[in-house]
Parts: sequence; structure tokens; C-alpha cells
Amino acid sequence: MTTNQASTLTDAAYQRLREDIVHGQFKPGEKLRVEHLKRSYEVGATPLREALYRLSADGFVSVKGQRGFRVTDMSLGELEEITDLRVVIEGMALKRSVENSNEAWESAVVAAFHHLTKAENMPEPDIQKWEARNREFHLALISCCDSPWLMRFYEILYDQHKRYRNVARIDKDARRDVHAEHEAIYEAAIAKDAAALCAANEIHIRRTAEITGKIIGEIHAQD
Repeated sequence: MTTNQASTLTDAAYQRLREDIVHGQFKPGEKLRVEHLKRSYEVGATPLREALYRLSADGFVSVKGQRGFRVTDMSLGELEEITDLRVVIEGMALKRSVENSNEAWESAVVAAFHHLTKAENMPEPDIQKWEARNREFHLALISCCDSPWLMRFYEILYDQHKRYRNVARIDKDARRDVHAEHEAIYEAAIAKDAAALCAANEIHIRRTAEITGKIIGEIHAQD
């Protein structure tokens, strides 16, 4: 096997494992046994271990000596920290994106918001479609950010937040007007008002974290 082939296998295993962890296929604290994963993912032990170590660097997997790999546990304290970091990192990315924005950026934001609005107004909610459109909208907003580091940290924090949201099962909560939150973000973006954009985005992030935290607290109280 060539180096490029091994790298491709590791990348594929990394992406699949990350998606499965984010979407709750593996529960917080669950042991990730390489032998079992080899059968499920049809990939060798070496690419799997490399993928798991990469996921540990991103905070999705914990490694404890000879005890192997486990899905990182969740806590209300960690949710608060992830939320604070996401507000800061995403705010920086949004400012850079607005500064570098052009007509293509504006067209992408308009299109993404249109698609998200359609997904939010469906008579029968399609959670998977909504999740995809939601991600596309937020990515469009920061698409002109010229910092690879900010984009990398954004992706990690977005997926960490999503992992909490998926465990709490609050993709769309009846007690809030998610569309109104997105509309406020959209209007500030189109106006290229970076301060208003960051403020509206922070409200949106913290509202999600607030509801997620309440539900996770209720789940922990039942355990």
C-alpha cells in the first residue's frame, strides 16, 4: 500500500467516525474497540488508530493509556466552554469574511438563506435537510474568511456543538423562533454590519446552548 492510499483510508475512517460520533451513533463515554470498528467500517487497524488519534486531537475521542479509545464524555461545563469559544472564533471568522466579502459571497449568502427558509417552512420537518441547509448557511457567512486556522477551529466547535444538540434531540425547538434568529443574522450580513452580525449570531448560538443545557441537565437528573 502506498503512502497516499494509507492517507486516504485514514481520512475516510476519520470522516466516518467523526460523523457517527457527532450524530450520536456512539454514546458519550462509549468504548471504541478497534477490532469491532474494523468489521463495521471495513478498514484496517492502522488507519483506524490513526483516525482515532486525530479525533482525540479534535476533542471527540479520549485516549487513556492502555485502556484504549472512548468517545469523549459530555458535561454542562464543557458545553458552556464550547459555546464561549464558538462565539469568539465564529465572531472573528464573520468579521474577516465581511471585510473580504464580494458579490459572489453575497449571492451565496442569499441562496443559502433562501434554501434554509424553505427547509424551515416545510409542513413536515425534515431534520436531516434542515441540518444540511443550516450548515450551508453558516458556512456561506464565513466563506470569505481568509484564515485557515479560524476555519479549522470553526469546524471543530460547530461539530462539538452539534454533538450536544443531537444528544439532546433539539434540532428545532417549539419554544423559539429559529427562523427569526436566522433572519436577523441574514439581514445584518447583507447590510455588511459586522457588529450586528456578530451580535445576532451570538444570540443564536447561546440560545441553542441554553436549551441544549436544560435538556441535558434533565437527562442527567434521570440517570
